[in-house]
Amino acid sequence: MAHTNESMVSEFILLGLSNSWELQLFFFAIFSIVYVTSVLGNVIIIVIISSDSHLNSPMYFLLSNLSFIDICQSNFATPKMLVDFFFEHKTISFEGCMAQIFLLHSFVGSEMMLLVAMAYDRFIAICKPLHYSTIMNRKLCIIFVCISWAVGILHSVSHLAFTVDLPFCGPNEVDSFFCDLPLVIELACVDTYEMEIMTLTNSGLISLSCFLALIISYTIILITVQRRSSSGSSKALSTLTAHITVVILFFGPCIYFYIWPFSRLSVDKFISVFYTVCTPLLNPIIYSLRNEDVKSAMWKLRRHYVNSWKN
Repeated sequence: MAHTNESMVSEFILLGLSNSWELQLFFFAIFSIVYVTSVLGNVIIIVIISSDSHLNSPMYFLLSNLSFIDICQSNFATPKMLVDFFFEHKTISFEGCMAQIFLLHSFVGSEMMLLVAMAYDRFIAICKPLHYSTIMNRKLCIIFVCISWAVGILHSVSHLAFTVDLPFCGPNEVDSFFCDLPLVIELACVDTYEMEIMTLTNSGLISLSCFLALIISYTIILITVQRRSSSGSSKALSTLTAHITVVILFFGPCIYFYIWPFSRLSVDKFISVFYTVCTPLLNPIIYSLRNEDVKSAMWKLRRHYVNSWKN
């Protein structure tokens, strides 16, 4: 049954993070800094990679696309959350709510697949170095990016196809700062048990398959690196540490939500904040601090602009 015919709900009320005005001002200050830093940091990474010929490699091509996804993820809900801190009555239209669900799952699904592609890139670079340039060509990298977006969008559409037609005829309060799919499903005026199982299965399969692929890849890579003692291996280990850190911090909250998707605790709001607001900041921080090539290119770009301004 279509929501246009059966649903009496035209908007949802977002309960946000807190009812305290002081806390909301504090959150606004903190998350504004995180949001601006995240967007600028990822934009800088894209600019650096596209402008420095030394970073014209598959790893950095995939990294720049990861930064683009993080910019998208930073903007699907955070700007509205920041504005809502100044309103007592926080609402979002039905269409806006469905859009948030679609965007979140598209970006998260795409990022999962892109992290697998980056792990494959490191696997070829370290375990098959002589064949790296042949295997990891630009065409394959573009295919990886296209597959990542396709999987993310299909993953999201599979959720939305069932959610958009649910009848919402009564409760419309979402206990979060954005339209979180499990919380929205619970508001439907029908038994949603089967829907909850489908949601868990859909999200769990893509998360678990990507996570297992990453664990297997990085385990093989780490074993290969430990057998070597060259300076190149040391640099590879440093790069791997950055990749593994991103994977753990990205999949940690994700796995937590899929283990207990429909049993929410008070701490879940703050884990949601970390996942949606802070995770996009991990990319520029970790890769900038751990990667010597990126840091070198950053200083080179800075000197270039400083000299241009002086002249």
